[in-house]
Parts: sequence; structure tokens; C-alpha cells
Amino acid sequence: MRISRFSSFVQPPANQAQAATQNTPRQGRRHLLGAAVSCAVVALALGLPTSPAQAQGAAGYPSKPIRVIVPFPPGGGGDVLARLVLTRVGRELGQAMVIENMAGAGGNIGTLAAARSAPDGYTLAYGTNGTHGINQTLYKNPGFDAVKDFEPVSQFTRIAAMVVVRPDFAAKTMPELLSLVRKNPGKYTFASAGNGTTSHLAGEILKSTAGLQMLHVPYRGGALAITDVIGGQVDMLIDVMPNTAPQVRGGKLRGLAVSTASRVASMPDLPTIAESGVPGFDVSAWDGLFVPAGTPAPIVATLNEAVRKALADPELKKQLADRGAEVAPGSPAELGQFVKAEIARWGAAVKSSGASTD
Repeated sequence: MRISRFSSFVQPPANQAQAATQNTPRQGRRHLLGAAVSCAVVALALGLPTSPAQAQGAAGYPSKPIRVIVPFPPGGGGDVLARLVLTRVGRELGQAMVIENMAGAGGNIGTLAAARSAPDGYTLAYGTNGTHGINQTLYKNPGFDAVKDFEPVSQFTRIAAMVVVRPDFAAKTMPELLSLVRKNPGKYTFASAGNGTTSHLAGEILKSTAGLQMLHVPYRGGALAITDVIGGQVDMLIDVMPNTAPQVRGGKLRGLAVSTASRVASMPDLPTIAESGVPGFDVSAWDGLFVPAGTPAPIVATLNEAVRKALADPELKKQLADRGAEVAPGSPAELGQFVKAEIARWGAAVKSSGASTD
């Protein structure tokens, strides 16, 4: 059973056809009914509203501020990216986007709350490869189904991760790091933001593809992991660039390589892991916008158009690029197919790593 936190009832307005049927012969009524059915079939084929109530809701949307649940703490990498994009999306829609941070259980608490919200376009969900990919396997019962409980709107960005070490670490390049770890199996450690997080699984994928033996040291959040890499308590970290790039630019960490198949525009001199001795390596995080299942298609289309326009803004694109995030807007259908593929891809990484929240 679907549980809704809010309910919305819209009374369909009377129309001329309805009024006419009350005083027409039976044949006329059948004629009007047939015409109405034909119109409904055409509307379904074109993805248009099929009822006066739906059409009225879509035509006036949005008419008030929109709540967006970000299932992570304020100030973190995901929260920063969400606010950058959503502020611009709100401008396109002509309404304020009210961000509500609802952290906990790796993003599951906020995402579940969004799934249970009324499908009226006024509660949106900020989703990531964590909430809509990793968690579907990492947790025995995340509380929601990333495919069935949501309508996809659009992907926002594709986010590179970076391998970082402290500035005085023995390895100054990625090939040197690979050589050092291979010569000393089990000696070196890698930090993560926690079991089953993107940083943990990226490290596990690096271990398996590069033939490395390193000890995983999980932390409660990326900030704590970065602090201990800087302090020398752990040797390295591979984490998303919104978290690591500021530390590298500030000289507190040394960046060795990025995780994506191609170099990152904001740091063009930093090589990829693939070109540094691990051919084919390509791991990235991502984020996007979702609405509760059952949200009318015209509202989804309105939101998708606003996201596309927002992400085409040169200033926003630069702000995101500076944080290692490349804009990647697409259709709702494309995001839906991508989510299914990501659940399988990250699920395999979770099972291979043995990561568990139990």
C-alpha cells in the first residue's frame, strides 16, 4: 500500500459536453461519449493530460513554492551541488525551491519520505548513485524501490572522483602509488566515507582491477576521512571531487588521478586512473531529480524542461565544472533506464566487496 504524507483533491470542472449530454437524445450522448474516448486515446498516445483535473493541475503548475528533499546533511558535497542546480531550476519555474535536508541511513530516510509524498509535483527528491543505485543492494530493506516508487525527471551531473594522498606521501604520481602498494601488499590503507559509500566501492573497484591489497578504513562521512588522510592516519582516499578538489587546490592534499574515462576540464593536468596504469577504469558518481510515482506526466515534463534550461546556463556549468561535476541532462526515460543499469552495476560492486550495513 502506498502511504502518502499529503493528499490533494481536485474537483473536475463542468464542461460544455457534460452539460449537453444532460439534455440530448441517447444517440447524441453515445456520439459525444465516443468522441471523448477517441480524444482520451489520442491524449494517452501523445503523453498529454487525459482528464480536466490533470490538465488544470499541469497548466497551473507550479503555483507555489516547491519542497525538495535532499537526503544528506547540509554543507556536504551532495547538498552543495543540489543547491547550485535547484536554485537555477527554481528561477526557470518562477518559484522558490525549499530545500529540506533529511539525512540518515545513507540517504534512505529522506528518500523514503519523498517516495511517500503526494505525487503532485510539490515534493521532489534529490537522488544520487547512492540512494538510487548502491543502497538498493547495500541495505536488505532500504524502505523504497528506486524504480517503482519514483518517476525520473532528469539527471543533473556526472561527478568524477579523485585519488588523493597527503603532500609528503612517498608516491607523487598514480603509477608510483600503484607500484608502491603492489610491492607492499597489505601495508597501506585507504579511507572512505563509510561502508558501501561511493568512496568505499570506488576503492574496492580500484583494488580488484589494479590487483592491489589495501586495508579499508571506513569513517562516518567524507570530511572525517579527508581529515585523517591529511593528518597521516590513513594513506589515501578516492572520493568525489566536490569533496577533494578544494583540499587539493588548498595544498592540503595531493591529487594523483581522476576516476572517469576522460580528464576533468577544471583540472586538465590531472591524469585519469585508466591512463595511469589501470586500462578501462571508469567510475563516477551522479545526481538527479525524481518525483513520487504517479506524478502526472505534464508536471514531469515541465520539471525536465526547467532542469535542461538551468543546466545550459554557462555560469552554472562553470560552477559545477569547478567542483568536478559535468552537466548531463537527459529525458525522464533515459534517467529511468540509467537507474536500472546503475542498480545492477553498483550491486555487483557491493556483493564483490562484501560491504554490509548489518
